[in-house]
Amino acid sequence: MKQAAQRILTGHRPTGPRHIGHLAGTLLNWASLQDSHECYFLIADLHVLTTDYLHPGRIRANILEVLADWLAAGIDPQRSRIVLQSAVPGHTQLNLLGMLVSESRLRRVPTYKEQVQQLHLQPSLGLLCYPVLQAADILLYQAGAVPVGEDQLPHIELAREIARRFNQLYGPLFPEPQALLSSTPRLPGIDNRAMHTSYGNAIYLRDTSDETARKVMSMYTDPTRIHASDPGRVEGNPLFIYLDTFNPDRDETAEFKQRYQAGKVGDVEIKVRLAGVLNRSLAPLRERRAELMRHPGDLEAILMDGTRSAAALARETLAEAMERMGLSMGRNLRVSERLEE
Repeated sequence: MKQAAQRILTGHRPTGPRHIGHLAGTLLNWASLQDSHECYFLIADLHVLTTDYLHPGRIRANILEVLADWLAAGIDPQRSRIVLQSAVPGHTQLNLLGMLVSESRLRRVPTYKEQVQQLHLQPSLGLLCYPVLQAADILLYQAGAVPVGEDQLPHIELAREIARRFNQLYGPLFPEPQALLSSTPRLPGIDNRAMHTSYGNAIYLRDTSDETARKVMSMYTDPTRIHASDPGRVEGNPLFIYLDTFNPDRDETAEFKQRYQAGKVGDVEIKVRLAGVLNRSLAPLRERRAELMRHPGDLEAILMDGTRSAAALARETLAEAMERMGLSMGRNLRVSERLEE
């Protein structure tokens, strides 16, 4: 077995189908990491409840949507373990690590206030403790590295603090996980806000070519540019961020930028070209995805196999953590086994 430092744990909340921001920012990177790491990819359905507990009926369908997107993007269940969070009790049980974190420390995690304000959420205990459950997700598999975006760095730092505190109190068990940052910048949504399912500003991997073209044609560009002959701003313009990410013809993108800055090309011409670039890039993935979605039973079997395989390591880690924290009597009584029978 590979060393813990070579093991990674990362995942997504199944809030809906994945969009091209997920593809560029995480999925392509995850697929490449399978060549060099022991990968655990978590479908974090428990985390959905922190922001969308009012719609439980959506979760099961979204789990299959996310799984199909992952597989179509190159996540290989023969080389990696794809895990359903709620099916492994250790995720919630290891949440007892919250005993090692103060309430004031959790309130200083920047994403807490951001989500409350941006998504207009009622502050809940679950949302406040979201980073503790995330730390439990990581430490349960003794992951040494976590691929994340910059916005998740405060969560990884908290996981490191929890691991360090546990190891100081009870002896070394958990590696302090390192963040693996993606080199791809986050794609803005078509309205130039962060791309987010809740904002309705995403281009999804499952979108048809016509849907993609329609969304591109409505994309935010340079609001100060009134006419095609006006010099335009390239920096921070979603059109060029997308072209830089998806257009394999770098010379063409550079030429578009020069013409745009000189007022010699209109937004429509660039949008038409971008729609073609995106549809050509996404076509093979969409074909694979459509075939996967025609066989939901196979998707469920893949998820079951990966979860079952990961559960053995989770049980081992949880038992060791509970032993060190003085909670071994329940295990000795084998209460959980009797309940399962």
